[in-house]
Amino acid sequence: DADQIARQVVAPGTAGLKQVVTTFGADYLRDGQLDRKKLGQWVFSRPAELKRLEAITTPLIRAEISRQVANYRQQAVPVVVIDAPTLFEAGYATTLVDRIMVVATDAPTQKARLMARDNLSASDAQNRIDRQWPIDQKIAQADVVIDNGRTIAETRQQVVKWLDMNNFGTSNHLKRGDQ
Repeated sequence: DADQIARQVVAPGTAGLKQVVTTFGADYLRDGQLDRKKLGQWVFSRPAELKRLEAITTPLIRAEISRQVANYRQQAVPVVVIDAPTLFEAGYATTLVDRIMVVATDAPTQKARLMARDNLSASDAQNRIDRQWPIDQKIAQADVVIDNGRTIAETRQQVVKWLDMNNFGTSNHLKRGDQ
């Protein structure tokens, strides 16, 4: 989960947090932790500032994802999923994956889900979406497209079908609804 890794690389005591504070100032700290919402409001409305932040975080995130993928490959795990909303923009698609699965929904649903998940205003959510490739462009680059505009069960069913069609071992835990 690239979003989770993004949080880890700027956690208290990390070199990533130190670089962010050096670049953007201590005003973006709250109780020793990065105030992600405040920094997000700043950078997602200013493309040059977003580039400065990405110059710090993207290499750190890429290194951790690469480390995890290498670890799973060493263990001969048959399927490794990189959950990364900016897979293409960050360049992970060309170096870290064998196949690209895009999970897509319509724009209003995407925005509503982002607002609910991250407690964002409509304009803040739209600013974040606008910094990503358009979904049509992602779909054009995908090997597989999963329609995420319906229920979780229906989305899971599409993933299970793809796993089964590609002989990636048992998907019985997904059929039962396990996470």
